[in-house]
Formats: sequence, C-alpha cells, structure tokens
Amino acid sequence: MFKFKLFKEKKQHHLSRAELGILVFENTSEVIAAQKVLLGNDWEIRVMGPPPEIQSGCDLVIEFPLIQELNILRLLEKEGIPPIETVPVTDPLLQPVDLFQIKDFGEFLMIRAANMKITVEKSTQLIVNVSGGGCPDVPYLAFMLVGKTMAQAPNPLDIGHTLCGYALGLAFKEMQKKCSQW
Repeated sequence: MFKFKLFKEKKQHHLSRAELGILVFENTSEVIAAQKVLLGNDWEIRVMGPPPEIQSGCDLVIEFPLIQELNILRLLEKEGIPPIETVPVTDPLLQPVDLFQIKDFGEFLMIRAANMKITVEKSTQLIVNVSGGGCPDVPYLAFMLVGKTMAQAPNPLDIGHTLCGYALGLAFKEMQKKCSQW
C-alpha cells in the first residue's frame, strides 16, 4: 500500500532530471521483459534511447524514478532480469534520447519510434504506411497494419518478434494517444 501511495504522489508532478536514473541492459529482450514487469507493478518508467555516452549492446534504456532504485532493482533481480548498470541522470550529457519523433503533414500524421514509422490519415485514422527497420518481420507487420484503421489494426507488440516490431508497437501506442485526441 505504501509503495502505491508513494508512486501516486510522485506521479502527480513532473520529476526533475536529478530525480531520474536509467537502467542499462545487455539486450533488447531484457528491456522489453523489464518494462513489462515494472509496468505490471505500477512503476512510472519510460523506455528511451540510450545517451551517446553509454555504450552497451542494447539500443534502449529504461528511465525510472531514482528514489525507487532499490525497490526496482530488487524486483528485477527477483524476476531474473537485473540491469548491467544503473546510472543517475545528473549530467546533461547522460540524458536518455526520446524515442518519438512526430511529423504532421496536414492530412497525415507520422510517428517514428527508433527506426520504425507509422503514418495515419487523420480524418479516417487509416494506416497508410509502415516503414523502417531491417528486421525480418517488418513486411509482415506492414501487411497486417496498412489499410486498416487504428481501431481495426492489431497491436504490433502482439504480433511482432523483433526490435523493429517493438519499436513499431511503441509508435502505434503513441499514435493511439494522438488519435484519441481527434
């Protein structure tokens, strides 16, 4: 109960950079697994691109409230997915990179997450294009999404199996948020 109350209080205001840390993992699969565990336990986290100064084998990091570092590390250790490094975001150069880039083309909106892009016609919410990446499931993902509305299309996180599928799933989720505002 106390953990949830603290989380709710923290969520009420925007955390400063000094109150954040990043979890660095060996590979993308570990980031995805850690994200699922942390979100499933109501932790306020964000998957981001790593800052250039952090060189690891993974193209993603998890940003988290630094005050909860010990609890988060205990949970991830218990789940068998401990990070290889935990870094406080105290230096401006250590700030994670936002994965999303949004481009408004008037009638169309494109959202890019990492190297994957999804483009939707605003008036109909029809997915008109999926592109990017070099993973083997990208053509399949494009086939399953293009020509469907956002409401009809399957979530790429449910049908993709690669980093490209994961990135497209993040872009899809962000597009769902944007579409709900229209």
